[in-house]
Amino acid sequence: MSTVRTAAVVLAAVSAFALSACGPSEDGAADTGSTAPSAGATASGTPSTPAAPPKAPSAAGTPPAPSAPSAPSASSPASGPSASATDADYDVFPCSTYDVTFSAHLAEPTTSSYLLKITNKSGKACRALGHPVVTFGDLDGQATQRGEAPGIEDALRLGPGESAYAGLLGGAHDGTGKTVGSIALTMDTESDLEQKPLTASTPGLYVSPTANSVTPWVDNAEDALSL
Repeated sequence: MSTVRTAAVVLAAVSAFALSACGPSEDGAADTGSTAPSAGATASGTPSTPAAPPKAPSAAGTPPAPSAPSAPSASSPASGPSASATDADYDVFPCSTYDVTFSAHLAEPTTSSYLLKITNKSGKACRALGHPVVTFGDLDGQATQRGEAPGIEDALRLGPGESAYAGLLGGAHDGTGKTVGSIALTMDTESDLEQKPLTASTPGLYVSPTANSVTPWVDNAEDALSL
């Protein structure tokens, strides 16, 4: 009887040992022993960040694609000339006798031809419009116009110190005219601007009532005398 009791005690002890070896731990989880770290964890237990795959190199000789141009901002000024720059001479007014000096030089005695010259004495540019307005001493009337003058937009532009020329023809001595010792000049301004006439000495200038004439303003003396 004592042998049977002893065997029962031993069997109970073995059963208790087996239950303690595979039973739950104190926190309620099965104790499976030391586990290996997962594939995504470091040795310290912190998940590692996978490295970005390297960029594939571009094909040899192929330039990188250009970046798209950025759109202009709303505050950027529009390109192109400004309104005031479209016509650089928009503020150049016709020359008057207040802007120029005047002289007359005999060119051909037999035809009483004189070279008229004006020079811009002002500090700004002006335009020599049309023909000179020439009167002969105390004779009535003015020189007739010879040749066609350009319009105001194409008229000769004179900067400060620049000159313009015109050719005055008194006419051949045909016995119908008179001789005068001076002429007076005013400028065509296409306006009612009052001007002070400029005078020049012209000794022996014969003025034919039917043959006198004056050319438009040009930029050189040769053309003025050949028109």
